[in-house]
Amino acid sequence: MERSNHTVTEFILLGFSTDPVTQRVLFVVFLAVYSVTVVGNITLMVLICSDSRLHTPMYFFIGNLSFLDLWYSSVYTPKILVICISEDRSISFAGCVAQFFFSAGLAYSECYLLAAMAYDRYVAISKPLLYSQAMSIKLCAFLVVASYFGAFINCSIATERTFSLNFCGDNVIDDFFCDLFPLVKLACGRKDGFQAVLFLCLASNVITPCVLILASYLFIITTILRIHSTQGRLKAFSTCSSHLTSVTLYYGSILYIYTHPRSSSALERDKIVSTFYTVVFPMLNPMIYSLRNKDVKDALMKLFK
Repeated sequence: MERSNHTVTEFILLGFSTDPVTQRVLFVVFLAVYSVTVVGNITLMVLICSDSRLHTPMYFFIGNLSFLDLWYSSVYTPKILVICISEDRSISFAGCVAQFFFSAGLAYSECYLLAAMAYDRYVAISKPLLYSQAMSIKLCAFLVVASYFGAFINCSIATERTFSLNFCGDNVIDDFFCDLFPLVKLACGRKDGFQAVLFLCLASNVITPCVLILASYLFIITTILRIHSTQGRLKAFSTCSSHLTSVTLYYGSILYIYTHPRSSSALERDKIVSTFYTVVFPMLNPMIYSLRNKDVKDALMKLFK
């Protein structure tokens, strides 16, 4: 990137409110959410590593998802807490680049990882007798590494293209983090070709994993319908219900942000949706994958004992 192209040396994050009372309330709320996120994800990772009953491909992916959620939330929440209790709402140009890079990389990684988990559920339901052989340790490790590698390659391109734009005027971002759309809105000068880069990132990191997940669940539903007993169908569906809930919440919020028309009247609503998939969702995942899971609850009781 040509650093000399930028006259803006820092950005101002407006956050959610300028009212001191509201800010203190938001600080307590976000601190509580972040504390639960850290404790929940670390606990789930410890359980998966320590209990031999959880050393299966499904929990291997869940453990990596918890690792992602822990760092994903940490990219945003500390800065939000600082904004809530401090008069200083600035973030340096380099800090904005770093936040954008890691937030995009971790978000894209989660998209790919959820797709890998959908394939894992497909194999578990359609080929239960060959599950251990089909989902080998090497394949699981490859899918996780490929998720990180593909995501950060794509986010490197998105970061380079975004911050190669000229920022020479307004530096106020009406949001709580350095997001793509507010940054592009602030950029001055020509933006030729940027829409093509945006579509490429959306297609390769969001739409493609989403299509793979839908295809996996299409095969899963076909397999479940072939099961004759109602109890067998319910048991098969229960093995992927947690993942389906996670996918619906995560992709629903991301697709809303990327695809709906941008308008000033919908700005506050956009902040709420962005808060959900950046801060709240990482807190919910450990609950989704543990509250209805007997193996995880048994491992938790064993750990406490």
